Amino acid sequence: MRDFNRRKFLEMTAVAGLPGYRILDPHVHVWKHDPRFPFATGAKVPDYDATPEMLLELMRANGISKTVIIQVIHYRYDNSYLGSVLEQYPEYFQGVCRVDPLDPAAPDHLSAISAQPGFRGVRLSPARTPDGDWIRGPLMPPLWKRCDSLRVPMTLLAPISRMPDVQPLIDKFPDLTVVIDHMADCQVDHPKELENLIALVRYPKVYVKISHTWSLSKDGYPWLDSQALVQRLYAKFGPQRLMWATDWPIAKERATYSQRLTVVRDDMKFLNPADKEWMLSKTVEQVWPFP
Repeated sequence: MRDFNRRKFLEMTAVAGLPGYRILDPHVHVWKHDPRFPFATGAKVPDYDATPEMLLELMRANGISKTVIIQVIHYRYDNSYLGSVLEQYPEYFQGVCRVDPLDPAAPDHLSAISAQPGFRGVRLSPARTPDGDWIRGPLMPPLWKRCDSLRVPMTLLAPISRMPDVQPLIDKFPDLTVVIDHMADCQVDHPKELENLIALVRYPKVYVKISHTWSLSKDGYPWLDSQALVQRLYAKFGPQRLMWATDWPIAKERATYSQRLTVVRDDMKFLNPADKEWMLSKTVEQVWPFP
């Protein structure tokens, strides 16, 4: 059956003019205004929904085969809605949960969530302000150790200024897969700060999402100023440790879903076809293997 499905996939991609490999999106968010799944107190939630059904339509229209859904901050540490989505659409999605980094029981919470179907990995979001100093605190090593023992990736939404704080944790757990989201949001007008992220190249289990070219850029599509950051990361990490992502539907006023794909697939002229296969597919599969 698997061989048949692969044959059908290749036939469909050939007809549609798509590459002969499946494109995997490692970063989106979903939410829904539904009283069964209340948002966290004080959450600033857009007045629109971002449902898995809406996402599936975009995936089909753009030739995206599978997607990793990251727990959106609107629900904070209640992963129930994401769990329901993973249960409903197991053939399309995997999920990355959130746990409270200030809770000493966070490692056990991670174990419990990881036992649920579809969940693979956890996301932490230390702010650049003193509110994010917990990334240097005593609760981090136990959580990272649990992540390591579960063999699930640690995903970090952390500003470029936090990379020196992250490095000691990576050094302590060198076998743990770590994914840095959105190029650590290095600003295009402070390009030297990218060296904080490039310093992590010596850890072979560190991967980088080259998303947010649209958010970081001060230009229009194809965001050549932020592409310059991608090109520097490409030169250091190579395509085998870089992955694209849409981050749908965040900053939808800056870029369409399809543009977030085409900027990598069609408009990063420094990439060759093999590079694109890694960054659109094979690198993602190394971290989030899909059946």
